[in-house]
Amino acid sequence: MKKTAATRSWILIDRSGKSTILDANKYAIMQRGQIHARDLRILDPLLSYPSTILGRERAIVINLEHIKAIITAEEVLLRDPLDENVTPVVEVLQRRLIQVNALKEGQEEEKEHLMSQNDVQTSKPKDFPFELLALEVALEAICSFLYARTRELETAAYPALDELTSKISSRNLDRVRKLKSAMTRLTNRVQKVRDELEQLLDDEGDMADLYLSRKLFGSSSPVSSASSDRNWILTSTTIGSKMSGISRASLATVHGDDDTEELEMLLEAYFMQAEGALNKLTMLREYIDDTEDYINIQLDHHRNQLIQLELFLSSGTVCLSVYSLVAAIFGMNIPYTWKEGHAHMFKWVSKIHPLRTIF
Repeated sequence: MKKTAATRSWILIDRSGKSTILDANKYAIMQRGQIHARDLRILDPLLSYPSTILGRERAIVINLEHIKAIITAEEVLLRDPLDENVTPVVEVLQRRLIQVNALKEGQEEEKEHLMSQNDVQTSKPKDFPFELLALEVALEAICSFLYARTRELETAAYPALDELTSKISSRNLDRVRKLKSAMTRLTNRVQKVRDELEQLLDDEGDMADLYLSRKLFGSSSPVSSASSDRNWILTSTTIGSKMSGISRASLATVHGDDDTEELEMLLEAYFMQAEGALNKLTMLREYIDDTEDYINIQLDHHRNQLIQLELFLSSGTVCLSVYSLVAAIFGMNIPYTWKEGHAHMFKWVSKIHPLRTIF
């Protein structure tokens, strides 16, 4: 009997902002998003994959912290819609889409009104691509989330470090240890997001792959109509890479060299926000290192005081042992000829030797 694939919960958001909950297996998601199994595997929360933004022929695959999404030119698929961190993202995206659609309708009405009055052909306002709007919402949510976690860590860490500086105790040391571990984990998360954005900014081709609407527009032309075949899964990697190269080249020819300028400005804004959070964490790490150095200096000072005390006690022990030796010699019950007629000497030695031991 053939084993059926497990279903997962997804939420689908279309251009109008309407959302639908889907319980679909991976094959249905692959067919709907037009992605390969290796791309869908990146979104599996049970597998440890780094932060990734992949531009494919018909979709953008996003794996950023808790946001695991597939963006096409017409809709967005978000995994785990009931997650408390995903719900705000869905609400913001729906609100943005409703605002954009309302603004677009207003511009269309104004355009028709001007055309009816002046009978003049006006230029069509430039639309912000749907996929870039969804990408912007995802980046804004992730960068805001990481920045908020950074501020919370700062708020908790600096008072704890100051308290440890004033009073070194096991409770304060354990508290700072936990904060340092949390800072290390958060730094790695922010670093991964920052590196992914930097990699996109450094590669014009990767940024061009994120313009799904332009690629669809190019594929609808007579030259590239063959690339709109629905059996995209059955095509080989070599053919797909050649078609992608042809599509990218045609897009660069049609739209010019600055076709990624708008996306570059968008990515750079969130890259700077991630860089700011990383700088705050770096400053916090330096403050923790300075506190550790200060505590080590204090511990060395106390250690030196203990060594001095130990040396003083050792010297006193040696002096007392010499005094005990003299007292033992005079206290022995062995007859000596030099003791006869000098019994008073024991009293003088017993009085003088302690004074010599002290001074």
